[in-house]
Amino acid sequence: MEENQYKDMNFIERLQYFMEKKGINDNQMTVNAGLSVGLIGKAKVSGKGMSSINIEKILLAYPELSADWLLTGAGSMLKDDLNGIKTIDEANSSTLPTTSMNPSIGTPYYDVDFIGGFDEVFNSQVNIPATNIVIRGFEKASLWCNVTGHSMEPKINHGDIIALHQCTLNDIQYGEIYAVVLDTIRTIKILRRSPDPDKLRFIPINTNDYDEQEFDKSRIINVFEVIGSISKFF
Repeated sequence: MEENQYKDMNFIERLQYFMEKKGINDNQMTVNAGLSVGLIGKAKVSGKGMSSINIEKILLAYPELSADWLLTGAGSMLKDDLNGIKTIDEANSSTLPTTSMNPSIGTPYYDVDFIGGFDEVFNSQVNIPATNIVIRGFEKASLWCNVTGHSMEPKINHGDIIALHQCTLNDIQYGEIYAVVLDTIRTIKILRRSPDPDKLRFIPINTNDYDEQEFDKSRIINVFEVIGSISKFF
């Protein structure tokens, strides 16, 4: 579709187009963005827009979606929909992600998968970052790494990269997403209290294909707050 055709679409048509490209339905967006049940369907029927509060919820749930594109049809649909890979030398004050080979600029990205090989980052003395990622809003992150698996879709997708901040069990805010290293597995889930004070509940977003689990706190070796995720752009 040509860029100028986006401008001929109304707000709800652009939102529907994004959902189709993302492979998500009304219910998935409703749950992920915390919208009222039936809101998207009503907007489709009326052909009108949404309140600024609901638009903000959608943009927070899908940080890769361009607000300018959604509201006006201008520019690219995705913030990281680049014609080429930007380097730090080309970076400006926009929110587009860039890369830097300067270790003092940005946050290190390790080309390892959290589920499969994340221990290398901490246990290997020769493991060095592949590059640094520079993106506004992720300054709190300690590092970036890869994601595989589908249990946290559509919030975190297979092939995304995630920004992590190392924390402790005492730092956990229940209901938020954490990447957890246990004695035998690594997993990314929403953490909640368990009726057993010695355990935590590990809850997936994709409940159609994955079940909730409980693990003893004593099995946890490391825990990381998931600051956010973006589609890999390099």
